[in-house]
Amino acid sequence: MTSDAVEISGTASAARERDTLPIQAAYLAAEGYERPLAEELSRRCVTITAWHGRLALSPEPPVEAAWALDIWLAPRQLTGLSVKGAADALRAVQRNWGVYAVDHHRRIALIQDRLPPVKAAPLVFPAAAPSAHLGAWTLLAPDRLLFSPVKTSPFINGECYFVEDRIGPPSRAYLKLWEAFARARVWPGPGDTCLDLGASPGGWTWVLARLGAAAVAVDKAPLDPGIAAMPGVTQRRESAFALAPEPVDWLFSDIAAYPNRLLTLVHRWIAAGAARRIICTIKFQGETDHGAAEAFAAIPGGCVAHLFHNKHELTFWWGFGPTENIA
Repeated sequence: MTSDAVEISGTASAARERDTLPIQAAYLAAEGYERPLAEELSRRCVTITAWHGRLALSPEPPVEAAWALDIWLAPRQLTGLSVKGAADALRAVQRNWGVYAVDHHRRIALIQDRLPPVKAAPLVFPAAAPSAHLGAWTLLAPDRLLFSPVKTSPFINGECYFVEDRIGPPSRAYLKLWEAFARARVWPGPGDTCLDLGASPGGWTWVLARLGAAAVAVDKAPLDPGIAAMPGVTQRRESAFALAPEPVDWLFSDIAAYPNRLLTLVHRWIAAGAARRIICTIKFQGETDHGAAEAFAAIPGGCVAHLFHNKHELTFWWGFGPTENIA
């Protein structure tokens, strides 16, 4: 049997069901977070006709979805293709493609071998998200190609990897802030004043100090001693929610707080005109509070997204200009 004559697997019946409706958008959930994405799309009155792994397929035009790691904005389908035919079809559209592989792995590997390689090395922070144009593709069935030349994330499957520091930071929370900066393509530096609310044990403060910014860590709990001793770090043993807004270049929060309580804090700081930019984590306990997430997204100049390094939480950005579009 040649590489172009792979037999159709037992998933063919499911693929035929997907074939009955067009696909105008596809939403990729992070692993384990399909439910919040499905709930969000339902609230937006978006129909999901099928799931292909973590990829929600819709016959309707794409909409913004905070819980999607990536959104395929212009999906197309081609059927009856050989391995060579699938690769040729993709190459005819553009050079750079990232694959989302659910099944049919051998056939996918054969197609991928015929495509130009796409470098996806981990980022060395500080670094901005890639700017090269990137499309996405998958196989719904061995002979059915689904691909989108345009998508929302600059990363393959929305997965933002870094060369990690396993010595300096006291926790892995620093990766969220690295990703938030990479996606915004801007970060603090020398001369910037940063206020880190709920800072203990100091993962985000460590990031800010390493960038050369003046980092003020606010928390009733102490910082990790190694973080507290870093140049540029000031520790204030206060309540983040009792703190009156004060002029800062950047306001940060990774506090484990109810979303509506954090929303009140953010509104207060924005109304006071105290912070030029804000990045905070919206954390959910139990069920996802979609109403609170929508309230954050409705703040003028704000943006909400689920990062690759987020858990059951979303990241909120505010105060970023038109040239600093969140990737």
